[in-house]
Amino acid sequence: MNTEYGADQIQILEGLEAVRKRPGMYIGSTSSRGLHHLVYEIVDNAVDEALAGFCDKIEVSINEDNSITVIDDGRGIPVGINHKSGKPAVEVVFTILHAGGKFGGGGYKVSGGLHGVGASVVNALSEWLEVKICREGKIYKQRYERGHVMYPLKEIGTCAPEDTGTRVDFLPDKRIFEETVFDYDTLKVRFREMAFLTKGLKICLTDKREEKPVRREFHYEGGINEFVAYLNKGKSPLYGEVIYCEGEKDGVQVEVAMQHNDSYTENTYGFVNNITTPEGGTHIMGFRNALTKTFNEYARKNKLLKESDQNLIGEDIREGLAAIISVKIEEPQFEGQTKQKLGNSEARGAVDSIVSKQLELFLEQNPSVAKIIVDKSLLSQRAREAARKARDLTRRKSALDGMALPGKLADCTDKDPKNCEIYLVEGDSAGGSAKMARSPQTQAILPLRGKILNVEKARLDRIYGNEEIRAMITAFGTGIHEDFDITKLRYDKIIIMTDADVDGAHIDTLMLTFLYRFMPELIRQGHVYLAMPPLFKVEKNKKVWYAYDDDELQEILSEIGRDGNNKIQRYKGLGEMDADQLWETTMDPERRVLKRVTINENESSEIDLVFTILMGDKVEPRREFIETNAKYVQNLDI
Repeated sequence: MNTEYGADQIQILEGLEAVRKRPGMYIGSTSSRGLHHLVYEIVDNAVDEALAGFCDKIEVSINEDNSITVIDDGRGIPVGINHKSGKPAVEVVFTILHAGGKFGGGGYKVSGGLHGVGASVVNALSEWLEVKICREGKIYKQRYERGHVMYPLKEIGTCAPEDTGTRVDFLPDKRIFEETVFDYDTLKVRFREMAFLTKGLKICLTDKREEKPVRREFHYEGGINEFVAYLNKGKSPLYGEVIYCEGEKDGVQVEVAMQHNDSYTENTYGFVNNITTPEGGTHIMGFRNALTKTFNEYARKNKLLKESDQNLIGEDIREGLAAIISVKIEEPQFEGQTKQKLGNSEARGAVDSIVSKQLELFLEQNPSVAKIIVDKSLLSQRAREAARKARDLTRRKSALDGMALPGKLADCTDKDPKNCEIYLVEGDSAGGSAKMARSPQTQAILPLRGKILNVEKARLDRIYGNEEIRAMITAFGTGIHEDFDITKLRYDKIIIMTDADVDGAHIDTLMLTFLYRFMPELIRQGHVYLAMPPLFKVEKNKKVWYAYDDDELQEILSEIGRDGNNKIQRYKGLGEMDADQLWETTMDPERRVLKRVTINENESSEIDLVFTILMGDKVEPRREFIETNAKYVQNLDI
């Protein structure tokens, strides 16, 4: 083996070669997530034109060959010679990293494309990319293949001087991406969000792969006020008007919309130049500080809090709040190209100042709304205090008993969490089979009685008072909410194992709602799984096969022949399997099928909405959701 390490072993990756060599550094991954990121990068450029006031409409199409077309009616990318490079500006944009009109405030005042790598990265990771530009009465075109220029920029026709814009067509490179099929719904969620955040902009998405093309248009004159109304779909707002604050301070443009609803969860989303910031940042800190300070001052001044009452904490005031915090800033400082968290200190001061002043004015002018919010906050405060007492009591009991783990937990003997997994199993009979089937060294079993509490409809004190939920919290070891500490996790895999029927799917959803609302980091870090028990057992001539869906059953039958010797059993539940079958099909790490539960941070507002619709009180939005998604359901027992 050659292990020479000298000067010549140091590689220099020039231009777009670096992107093709290490694509994950630029788009996060080469999975489906990275694939869709390509579209966002091109559309973000068009949205930047809209933010600058030059673009009203963006057309996005998924074509029959799974290529993408993005057309905007902006000014058109400049085509003149860039004197520093000696190349046309459009060629510079698509072939040179860290080049664009977004540095120094010259081309764009605000922009999501901070690092100037978007268009060139998309080009580098595409089999081919074509750009057409209408500008100053002429149409120009250039084509690239895997980042290489195929011919110099050429003039191919004329257009009316007022017709301007850019068209980009590209096909992602199969050599780079593990997955090259675009998901219409993923793009739909993103573009709906973009349209909410850019008041008046029209974004149209068309899927041409269907026999009858599917088309959606997103256009919201009400901007983020309509976004908040959308988030509150499936909930009951506590007051009619969305509270809206806007202004500019220290070069930061601030827009905030918020409205409380009758739920117990907070849904606050931050955006910087239309880029979502899942990890928050200074703009969210400024908002939360303003909210807590302003409500406490108002409540004290208007005697809604007694002198003996403690101040409301932010968590109390934000219970049941849906809020959008959108800032536009000339030079945003993000943590990395993935833009997860904003660091600009001036954003905190700007949001705090603007929200404090305008919220104070709103509360003074709307005392009935102010009272509704303070009353809800006081109820939250009392529930939080009751939950704290229940939690402290649990902790004291644990210390006194010397036995913190729930009695019904069959724990594993290995004490290294990396080797351990816990199965959450519904019902005593399935739990009994699982205990007999498991590998006791590394597999723990926690049987749960019936359907756990729906946490979407419960405050923290009820949640801490629920025996099944307490058992899970204790078994996992991490605590929840502000007590959550992932370093104390006792199992690397948390596996939800339920029957493959409608009741099982409901229990899965209840469990996932609890984990998403109270321990989301377990999902984010890839610790949560769904077990996939088989649906069918096929026997023929003393041989046995298991099928996990109808397609697999048909494959098995085609292979072994369809005749009277086939004995097919349709499993209705885990209890129908003996311990050996359960081990062989669902619990043996060598043979089982597990589905890992993941969160796409770019779709967090949509995830929240789905949980609310499925698990909330309102029937009509749930019916609409089921009717819309019924075509995707498989193996529904009727």
